[in-house]
Amino acid sequence: MKNLICIRCPRGCQLEIDEPVTDPMVVRGNACRLGLDFARDELTDPRRFLCTTVKVNHGTVPLVSVWTPAAIPKDVVLPLAQLLRTMAVEAPIALDQVILADALGTGIPVVASMAVELSLESS
Repeated sequence: MKNLICIRCPRGCQLEIDEPVTDPMVVRGNACRLGLDFARDELTDPRRFLCTTVKVNHGTVPLVSVWTPAAIPKDVVLPLAQLLRTMAVEAPIALDQVILADALGTGIPVVASMAVELSLESS
């Protein structure tokens, strides 16, 4: 038996999935259809959103918050976070500005979730 906690809604249902996984998948503990969808996705193609920060050169703040506007494969999350930790972007930065166009071959961008102005001290 495989146990998961559904993260599709605030309920956090504790799911039980029979193993080996059959078609149709047997899922218990879900209060709604989202739990079944979550279990199927989590066992076949787990994905996560990434929210982190990137260093800013010449900005009014040292870091800009960034995120992936779509979920990326779970096995790409840590390598992408490590890559972003090594990057630096130049101020000014606009809200929703693309920081990285293609997150490690996923086709999903990394975008700024805030604006950062150019520091007057760097002009």
